[in-house]
Amino acid sequence: MRVLLLALTVFFLGVFVWAVFEHFLTTDVPATLQHPAKLRFLHCIFLYLVTLVSLLSGYVITSGLLLLFSVAYPLFPLLLPFCLCLFRLPQDRLVSSVSAVLFPSPSPPFLALPGGCGEMVWVLLMGCCSDCFCLADCYHGLCNYLARETDSVLLMIGYRKVPDHHSPALFQDCMNASIHFLKALETYGVDASRVVVCGESIGGAVVAAITQALVGRSDLPRIRAQVLIYPFVQAFCLQLPSFQQNQNVPLLSRKFLVTSLCNYLAIDLSWRDAIVNGTCVPPDVWRKYEKWLSPDNIPKKFKNRGYQPWSPGPFNEAAYLEARHMLDVENSPLIADDEVIAQLPESFLVSCENDILRDDSLLYKKRLEDQGVRVTWYHLEDGFHGSVIFFDKKALSFPCSLKIVNAVVSYVKGI
Repeated sequence: MRVLLLALTVFFLGVFVWAVFEHFLTTDVPATLQHPAKLRFLHCIFLYLVTLVSLLSGYVITSGLLLLFSVAYPLFPLLLPFCLCLFRLPQDRLVSSVSAVLFPSPSPPFLALPGGCGEMVWVLLMGCCSDCFCLADCYHGLCNYLARETDSVLLMIGYRKVPDHHSPALFQDCMNASIHFLKALETYGVDASRVVVCGESIGGAVVAAITQALVGRSDLPRIRAQVLIYPFVQAFCLQLPSFQQNQNVPLLSRKFLVTSLCNYLAIDLSWRDAIVNGTCVPPDVWRKYEKWLSPDNIPKKFKNRGYQPWSPGPFNEAAYLEARHMLDVENSPLIADDEVIAQLPESFLVSCENDILRDDSLLYKKRLEDQGVRVTWYHLEDGFHGSVIFFDKKALSFPCSLKIVNAVVSYVKGI
């Protein structure tokens, strides 16, 4: 037993030391980020846990991995800002295989329209589908805060995740749950004209895709507004200025993003370079969507820091056949038709300067505005990907975290 304990101690210590070396050898922490030491600490722990999953996933069942994280979580709250926790309602509130939790309004609502009889509802999609992380209560504090500060009903949707489920499970689950609750708003005393959908990171991508898919549905209430917090809205071009500038910035590096994308879309990891270099996209497809994807659409001030003009490499048909579904509109809502974009509700977009997905927000903002959709844009010079989840974590919080949450609250209270 002592030998086993010693071996385990050496193993876990070795992995941690490797994670620390990996961080300092590959990670770039921009000078504009506040509390860089704190961010470095969080990123080291993040790399440590990701590495453990990679090493143990072939030998330990998923429940064992979740046990590992359940032990780590009380010690390091919310160290995995990309992970969507799985909340469950009572059995009669489950929607097929999808789980959700309802955060009620803490007081009589003030967001109902004049003459209305109910509350606002948020349909909230947050986190990402990376690997098998599934930490309970990861977003609980954020959801409670949003519901309380806006006097709203807030519905959080859980969805099936990798490695057991791949595309299009995320989109289908969230679509089914959203439709179910849109049809049942009266049950919860919700004003059907005051529905806001909100998503963070990959949740923002799903919110954008669902809002597009619901355009023209006469049998459902019209979405009042969509709130997209540093969303991932295109998988075509991973060489935009922000992808180059922030490719090694915590907590979302380009390498980790591409790995997560491959895992969710069931693409073999050997095609990662083809995805990064754009060789999996046919030339005619590039020409068709270049008007929306071109770095020329990014304001010049965002290109001043280390951006090198880029063009895709030679087309690789084998890579395209493997990865072509990442070019579907459900996975790249930026490429939706103009007729669909023009019918979208007003939008609130949050972007962070030190985020590889910054330019996704800028491109989607331009697409919406070009089609006459009202857009409110909130940009943080000191922000980074995943920062919103730390807003109430005291010693682990960052100034930009609270700024984002308060900006979202202010926007929702103003519509």
